[in-house]
Amino acid sequence: MEKTLLVNDFLFVSKSTYGPRIPNTPIAMPFVHHTIPGLNVKSYVEWIHIPYTRWFTGPVKRNDAVVFNFPVNDTLINDEVNFGSRVTYYDEVRRTSRDRVWQDYGDLIITRPVDKRENFIKRCVGIGGDTIQIINGKLHVNGKPEDFFPQSERYYLLQVPEGVYLDEEKLAELGINVRVSQEDLRQVNNTLYQVNITNEEKKNLKLPPGYILTDYIFDHRNDLFPYYDDSTGKTWSADNFGPLWIPKKNATIQLTRDHIIRYGRCIRVYEGNTLEERGGKYFINGVEAGSYTFKMDYYWLMGDNRHNSLDSRYWGFVPEDHVVGKASLIWFSYENGPRWKRLFRWIK
Repeated sequence: MEKTLLVNDFLFVSKSTYGPRIPNTPIAMPFVHHTIPGLNVKSYVEWIHIPYTRWFTGPVKRNDAVVFNFPVNDTLINDEVNFGSRVTYYDEVRRTSRDRVWQDYGDLIITRPVDKRENFIKRCVGIGGDTIQIINGKLHVNGKPEDFFPQSERYYLLQVPEGVYLDEEKLAELGINVRVSQEDLRQVNNTLYQVNITNEEKKNLKLPPGYILTDYIFDHRNDLFPYYDDSTGKTWSADNFGPLWIPKKNATIQLTRDHIIRYGRCIRVYEGNTLEERGGKYFINGVEAGSYTFKMDYYWLMGDNRHNSLDSRYWGFVPEDHVVGKASLIWFSYENGPRWKRLFRWIK
């Protein structure tokens, strides 16, 4: 979410905005999430499990900054050095095989209920019923461009004159604030740099003669949702993605191969059904079915730091039962001392 949010920002999260969610695991140690610090054991027990319940429900709105439980964290390889949420259990299964993963990491594989999965924060760019598409790095929702947040950033290619060397100080003179330590600046060759620039910085940018800024199109194609080619022969990438329809509560889809590729996890995992294909026909909970009606709303979440974000492009939809609350206020922030200008700022 940089630079909308920065490392060491402390946030107020409103759990009432979308309605308070009743914990799935009510018996748990207070003030910790899923693991007791120092002991590396679960902070909760699952003797009592409460199904998804939310009181006084309010809608998640497009462009809200949303805190949610990481949806593909139901099963994980409990090794933060190599896996955790950075490389998920499902990533490793697709890379090798389920048998190989259990053979190599069986002792480290654990499962977590919804309310004890890792907390993430991203921007909700699409709600149930929307169709999202990314065209040459520009987000479109229902056919309209939507990428307008001042602190949203992405990489650009900056051509400089021969003999000019770019660093943080030189870019600051141009009005661009970057961190080499965060790989905001990468040198491609003697005169070409890849620079992470916010929408606001680009709008106010006044380049000297000989400096040329062009779009950088991120062509990353590996491990992108929905992982498998469908009948359209899609070749989606991080900056050219979709179009993709987001499931909406009470909406019905036909059970086709393409829809199973896109929405099979929603049907099986998030909504708790068995889904089988036998002889070209689909069976839900053992009964032949030609269509499916969704029980929940789903959302599409993306980070404002578009080329450095592990988001829905890589793991898909966020179900409504995974939504924790709305990030509303930065109440404290520090870096070598308090960042006074960020204290008690609303999150836009």
